[in-house]
Amino acid sequence: MAVLSKDNLFTPTLVKDLINKVKGHSSLAVLSAQTPIPFNGSKEFIFSMDNEIDVVAENGKKSEGGVTLDSVTIVPIKFEYGARVSDEFMFASEEEQLDILDQFNEGFAKKVAKGLDIAAFHGLNPRTGKASSVVGENHFDSKVTQTVTYASATPDDCLNDAISMVEGSECEVTGIAINSSIRSDLSKMKATDGNPLYPEFRFGGKPATLGSQALDTNNTVSFGTETKDCAIVGDFANMFKWGYSKEIPLEIIKYGDPDNSGRDLKGYNQVYIRAEIYLGWGILNSKSFTRVVTE
Repeated sequence: MAVLSKDNLFTPTLVKDLINKVKGHSSLAVLSAQTPIPFNGSKEFIFSMDNEIDVVAENGKKSEGGVTLDSVTIVPIKFEYGARVSDEFMFASEEEQLDILDQFNEGFAKKVAKGLDIAAFHGLNPRTGKASSVVGENHFDSKVTQTVTYASATPDDCLNDAISMVEGSECEVTGIAINSSIRSDLSKMKATDGNPLYPEFRFGGKPATLGSQALDTNNTVSFGTETKDCAIVGDFANMFKWGYSKEIPLEIIKYGDPDNSGRDLKGYNQVYIRAEIYLGWGILNSKSFTRVVTE
């Protein structure tokens, strides 16, 4: 069958569909820009001027302002997902195979989106929940040291304090990622007349903005048994970059034990669908972000 043969690739249409679905399920993809990156990585340069402008008198002495040039290398890493299915679908029509592939694509997109957040926010392997040596220190929990302690009675003040901390570092804020606990706390806040202060958060509401800031609610913000994050604010639009490789391999494996489960595929009348995607990301300026954390 042409559609699900070994060593096939996702079609360009499915790749576009996959990335669009990732954008709908990942806070980082919602709040920041993405661009395809090469397999060997890409380098982003951050240019900053160290001092303020100087006022000089006529014939006065001039001094150096100074500049700093830093670089962040974005190197893609592999995300993989595989699943066993009945080998009966290998004998199905191409239309039926495409239906199966569409469903796999839908699920794969959600897993990739969740994985991007978990790895980039916390440096964890999403499947094991443990620190990933592949990700290393390239994540918010490691690089972002500016923090605000969360108080459930005043969630809006906590977020505002986090914004002020970023602005105090002379950086901008373009977005906020919160978990569902903060959303719930915001929904319970009341004005002096007893009416909800933030009715848009009630009954599971997930508004796309809070004040003038872009907003996304996602429990990937607080994923992990040791994670203390409940919100991250900062300049996601300019100081966080992520990208993906355009080619997404799709492999149909007919023999062996590709998931190391101890079950031979032929022995169980199964085949194994495996998809891989290469994603890379970089935090260009850690002072452009603040984490809101529990004690």
